[in-house]
Amino acid sequence: MTTAPTTPKVPAPRSAVLDDAHLGDIRGALGTIKQHDSGERRTLSAKLKTLLAIVGPGLIVMVGDNDAGAFATYGQAGQNYGTQLLWTLLLLIPVLYVNQEMVLRLGAVTGVGHARLILERFGKFWGAFSVIDLFLLNALTLVTEFIGITMAAGYLGLPKTGSVILAAAIIIASAFTGSFRRFERVAIALCAASLLLVPLYFMIHPKSSQMAHDFVVPVIPGGNGELATVMLLIIGIVGTTVAPWQLFFQQSYVIDKRITPRFMKYEKADLWIGIAIVIIGAAAMMGLVAAAFAGTDGVGNFDDTAGLITGIEAKAGKVAGVLFAIALLDASIIGAFAVSLSTAYAIGDVFGMKHSLHRGVQGAKGFYAVYAGLVTAAAAIVLIPGSPLGLLTQGVQTLAGVLLPSASVFLLLLCNDKQVLGPWVNGPKTNAFTAAVVGVLVSLSVILTASVLFPDISSNAILDIMAGCGIAGVLAAGYSFTRRRTATKEDPIDRTGRENWRMPPLQTLAKPTMSTARKIGMGALRTYLLIAMVLVVIKIVQVALGH
Repeated sequence: MTTAPTTPKVPAPRSAVLDDAHLGDIRGALGTIKQHDSGERRTLSAKLKTLLAIVGPGLIVMVGDNDAGAFATYGQAGQNYGTQLLWTLLLLIPVLYVNQEMVLRLGAVTGVGHARLILERFGKFWGAFSVIDLFLLNALTLVTEFIGITMAAGYLGLPKTGSVILAAAIIIASAFTGSFRRFERVAIALCAASLLLVPLYFMIHPKSSQMAHDFVVPVIPGGNGELATVMLLIIGIVGTTVAPWQLFFQQSYVIDKRITPRFMKYEKADLWIGIAIVIIGAAAMMGLVAAAFAGTDGVGNFDDTAGLITGIEAKAGKVAGVLFAIALLDASIIGAFAVSLSTAYAIGDVFGMKHSLHRGVQGAKGFYAVYAGLVTAAAAIVLIPGSPLGLLTQGVQTLAGVLLPSASVFLLLLCNDKQVLGPWVNGPKTNAFTAAVVGVLVSLSVILTASVLFPDISSNAILDIMAGCGIAGVLAAGYSFTRRRTATKEDPIDRTGRENWRMPPLQTLAKPTMSTARKIGMGALRTYLLIAMVLVVIKIVQVALGH
């Protein structure tokens, strides 16, 4: 009698996950998925339950994007230029999806945060540079969230100091429960409250036909004298809608929620839900503010978010003003959640600290210390008499727009790293689109720089700059294409079975080689961005002083 040969067990692939709290069941706010669930769903009901359990990362990162800074930026666009800048939102939809899809893919496949990947794949210099950028920008952004809280509280008749302290306590306590599910339930409840802008929109009822027209027909409002200010505002809209912190937050949050490649299609659906909500909210905000100030002396005289609330009350009554103030308060709190978490995740990643909402304070002291320290510091700054709060609110969104090109460059390089993503690396179409996006973002920065240096710059000069950047982009694309054609042809990427592929441990990966041309290009980009940041600050100060 012969016995059948036994099939040797294939050891499970080692994962690069750095914190073992990131392994286990998915315990979302709206459902649970077991760790060894295959991800296969046959019935519509089962698919819906899975989507509800997965919903969270894409929704929170997008709704958190419509924060206090967004209220100020979209409100300024609506008050000063009506709905003429609505078209910028339409152009940003594919940018939002492609950027955030790449980071959710990185998170699900690698199990390693964005900051740690940059550090390990590009070295200490670039890793430190990126984290310092993120830390400083997030700290400033967090201050703007508390500015929003003070403005909302002031309109509602609440004491400033008490409101700031209470909000800070709520933001800290919600994360300090040691339960990922409890935190996510609070965050999703805040996301639902953001829909208050919808009834407010119908109370003020902007002209739908005009909004539809301006949503699809690009217009640059103002004459030559206003062109620099308009371009500054457009870059602010880009910065508030596609911010660097979003990349770090979503990648780490996907990891902390324990989402794996098996559930990628559900996470993409979650992202689309978030994008739909953020664009609807942004368009509603711009439209209702435009309608509230149309035909008044306030047109073209934006001051701050408190002025927006006053104008809305004058147009539609006290209830409308209260709704807008509550929406602002809600947006500020969820924005503070997301920005603080993205920083704590990044610091935990880089320094190898335990960093998970599944852990209690005793199990991740450094992670919670960074989170609470940032919130406390931002709250304290807002309470200091004479702080330049208006200047901070205007500047943060623009600085985010200036820094975004470098963040997108690292994202693109990581998503083409076969050691990191294996069968999940970018395809040619995604690479082409993302490269074009980086080119557009750099072009906006060049226009901003020129507007600062030459305040009376003409429309023709701006078109010349755009044409020059376009020609440079075409030449760069041609060079890249030629190099690929002349290089040794590689085997096509085998994407079969990728649902079960995870990145191996980081220490087992071969270090990437960077060509001299790439090093020069990245160094030049960083140098330019530093110059652009300085000039942005100069421009903001000039605007603040009325020059």
